[in-house]
Amino acid sequence: MGKYRVRVATGSYLGSGTWDNVSVSLVGPAGETAALRLNNFGKDFCRGAEEDFEVTSPQDVGRVLLLRVHKTPPDLPRPLGPLAPDAWFCRWFQLTPPRGTPLRFPCYQWLGGSEGLVLREGAAKLIWQDSHPLLCAQRQAEIKDRQQKYRWSEFFPGIPRCLDAENLKELDPNLRYSVTKDISQKFRLLSPNIALKLKGLLDSQRPWRSLDEIKRSFVFPKSPVSEYVFEHWQEDAFFASQFLNGLNPVLIRRCHCLPKNFPVTDAMVAPVLGPGTCLQAELEKGSLYLVDHAILSGLRPSIINGRPQFVAAPLTLLRQCPGGPLLPLAIQLTQTPGPDSPIFLPSDAVEDWLLAKTWVRHSEFLVHEMVSHLLCTHFVMESFFLSTLRQLPMCHPIFKLLIPHFRYTFHINILARTGLFAPGKLIDQSTSLGRVGSLELIAKGLEAVTYRSFCLPHQLADREVQDLTHYYYRDDGLQIWAAIESFVSDIVGIYYPDDSAVSRDSELQAWAMEIFQEGFLSRVQSGVPSTLNSCAALIEYLTMIIFNCSAQHAAVNSGQFEFSAWMPNVPTTMRLPPPTAKGQADLMASLPEVNATCHALVLFWGVSNDMKDTRPLGTYPDEHFTEEAPQRSIAAFQSRLAQVSGAIRERNQGLALPYTYLDPAVVDNSIAV
Repeated sequence: MGKYRVRVATGSYLGSGTWDNVSVSLVGPAGETAALRLNNFGKDFCRGAEEDFEVTSPQDVGRVLLLRVHKTPPDLPRPLGPLAPDAWFCRWFQLTPPRGTPLRFPCYQWLGGSEGLVLREGAAKLIWQDSHPLLCAQRQAEIKDRQQKYRWSEFFPGIPRCLDAENLKELDPNLRYSVTKDISQKFRLLSPNIALKLKGLLDSQRPWRSLDEIKRSFVFPKSPVSEYVFEHWQEDAFFASQFLNGLNPVLIRRCHCLPKNFPVTDAMVAPVLGPGTCLQAELEKGSLYLVDHAILSGLRPSIINGRPQFVAAPLTLLRQCPGGPLLPLAIQLTQTPGPDSPIFLPSDAVEDWLLAKTWVRHSEFLVHEMVSHLLCTHFVMESFFLSTLRQLPMCHPIFKLLIPHFRYTFHINILARTGLFAPGKLIDQSTSLGRVGSLELIAKGLEAVTYRSFCLPHQLADREVQDLTHYYYRDDGLQIWAAIESFVSDIVGIYYPDDSAVSRDSELQAWAMEIFQEGFLSRVQSGVPSTLNSCAALIEYLTMIIFNCSAQHAAVNSGQFEFSAWMPNVPTTMRLPPPTAKGQADLMASLPEVNATCHALVLFWGVSNDMKDTRPLGTYPDEHFTEEAPQRSIAAFQSRLAQVSGAIRERNQGLALPYTYLDPAVVDNSIAV
């Protein structure tokens, strides 16, 4: 017989507390106690509380290995009646035995109804460190239960497989938005819908009459960035700068020789390059860059308001002089040169050149939204998350490291699949490819992506963009990558003493293999590893995951509304085909109709940064790691991120258009919106 002190922490979310009875059983080498009721005078387990209880165990179970938690309805009816919520969010238990030091049991889960669970002490363990049969059995039972609970499903052929949940009702409460975030997100979508409806815009199928009418119809809050875009969207320098610091800063690459299907001549660019210069000389100097939207070739456009829409696959040639801005030199709107595919130039009529740039901006939208954003962050990272749940137990150090970076990802992805991609919904209502074409583009994107493209240093090196000036995505991203890599290296070093420790971690290997098979559809050509056999390989792999779940998602998501609020800068569809000759430009007739514009704006507003219930990069209020060594690593990581944030903010003070999206202070830990 012995007395134990039990300290229990309840979460601070709305509805975290409970009126239900909570008891614990102590499990050790010598057996398991009966359920020991945790009960003080008055209401226990209040929202945000940490409470102490004292229980007496009738038997000595030896060293406590596991804590079994029980939750049952109260003895008397709840004060708010039988329909009152009874879910409880438990942060952790701390057990102090009669003799010995306190043991922390992390939980950070919702328990609903009469649900119970088994917790183990918080020190991270690799599989070969679980020597006691009870711990081994619990580990195996946890994984088996999760594999039955979380299953793979195919949403569309050729794209990463996803969680088998048709709607949010089927989603585990532990994976859903908090009440606060859920209400905030719904309100963000509802309010602009109502405003646009009352203005008679949301259902209007007519074309816009003028650019001035588009501006007057704007019902969303303005920002310095959206105002800057409106003022400068027609300028060549701003058009080019968006390839560096806009929504899709991952396509531009150095051009060593002009593609055969892009026959730009010296005579064409002489008005820009000046007398005595030639393309070959510029190529040899390394000052020419190319953006190729070939991935859009062959895709079938959709129909909006009963009328066909149009897609182009342009090529854009750009030049940066030493110390000068990046500027466009030439645009071809198809992949097939010829008399019906003119090369548009800055020296052309203003209307022709502006329409050509607008077509490129439309193509940028499609590749950005479907490939850079939805595929390479949301959908691919979901496969990493699902395999983490299915293959790694909660005590595994890699589970503890990654779980904060997957917060709310399932929730937002299910919203995307059931909302954006539902037939007749936002994707069909506002984009030139519609639902089917967009999913086909995502599948083409998965065929094209490589492991190197997910690793920022390799991605930048492969595109040879180290000499581009004013490339803040590159500069800020590399600083964050280095900070994450240092942090991950510390964590891996704590738990994996050498390469063989990585190789013989069977749970880790099963995790990597399942990601390769389900997330990348076993495509060997992707270069995505199916096994991890060294500390260096594991560090890069984990750095890649955390970077893409946080910083990369912020880079391609956070500015969507600000850059797209002025629709001509990011048209989501085009109503006329690409011009086949110069002198045919009709910008207003090409731009989306009123309702398509409004549906797109609602989409962009809904996915813009919502500050409710967010956790900036490196913020870990859920203390999954309980040992001192990883906690010191977390503190060092946070300090380094603060330094990066300070440097970015100081740099931004001197910019006409500050680049804020990779400031660690505003980068979310996870893909949550």
